[in-house]
Amino acid sequence: MKSPIQNKILTVFIPVSDIEQAASWYCKILGLPADGEVLFGHLYILPMQGAGIVLDSKIYSPEVVFKAPVVQFATDDIEQSYAYMKSLGVRLVTGIENGHWFNFTDPDGNLLMVCK
Repeated sequence: MKSPIQNKILTVFIPVSDIEQAASWYCKILGLPADGEVLFGHLYILPMQGAGIVLDSKIYSPEVVFKAPVVQFATDDIEQSYAYMKSLGVRLVTGIENGHWFNFTDPDGNLLMVCK
């Protein structure tokens, strides 16, 4: 039987403690306008290319933050991306590894990655 489930990711949900603060922070690091609407009091949809990201304060608890990077943001210039994040005061968890990637956390401690 052929699977009816597509090999396509639609959306990743990221647990955040403060939806408005998180929306502002993610929009800032991604260079997006922070003019979206908070839906149902706990959801913010980031306007992404490819798979979507939804910030969700309803699913947040300190025990469910991402301890491994489940989101990998793309860049063409890893050095410039690292310097940019550093200039914003983002908590950088690693340096640039193998010339291709680095990890950082959002304000809630979710581990994320930038990769070339």
